Amino acid sequence: MYLQNATTMDPDTAILTSWHANAANWIATIDHDEISSRVLVTNAAIVQTVLSYPIQSILDIGCGEGWLTRALQAQGKQAFGVDAVPALIENAIEKGGDYYAVASFRDIATGVYTASQPFDAAVINFALLDKEETELLLQHIRMVVRPDGYLFIQTLHPLVIAGQQPYATGWKEGSWNGMKRTFVQPYQWYFRTIADWVKLFSGAGLTILQLEEPVHPETKAPMSLIFVLQVMQE
Repeated sequence: MYLQNATTMDPDTAILTSWHANAANWIATIDHDEISSRVLVTNAAIVQTVLSYPIQSILDIGCGEGWLTRALQAQGKQAFGVDAVPALIENAIEKGGDYYAVASFRDIATGVYTASQPFDAAVINFALLDKEETELLLQHIRMVVRPDGYLFIQTLHPLVIAGQQPYATGWKEGSWNGMKRTFVQPYQWYFRTIADWVKLFSGAGLTILQLEEPVHPETKAPMSLIFVLQVMQE
């Protein structure tokens, strides 16, 4: 069912369908450290940023095969992971135990996924790929994060786009470019300028506390943006 032509779907559905189809390739890619920017820069950057804040419990949203959840657990945090792709969650449980569940952004926003108590924070690491589902999740992040809790988001640095395409919010091509394995069903992903990220956060009642720009150790080019947000009381 997941080999349907992604071009016939709406963009949000195409993203999820592609991830279903490529789950095994993604697991192998992460297991073999095949994304150099993650190995050199962004993995450590998000872990270090989360650890710099006074939190104990954290929900890893869009956790994939669960590496970040396990990395935070290794630092003494009560970390749990959720992802919309069952194959990724099955692999995460095999590697790290029963600290994972299948849940989509919409499941969180609508209360289908619930926790026994709100988390101190949530982290979303390179998982905000769509438009409407992202907006829905951020507007309802209080379903899983306590008032005055934190939200950590790591996403692609806009300079990566600005050097290749017009710097404008909208759907972009090329979701699996540069991968070593043969990924199928490429999809469009939704890019936001920094100004539009700020508007999105403001509209969702999220306050920006910190902005990090991790850079490549040799080229000094920025690899990502990390937003640290506080979830304000309604």
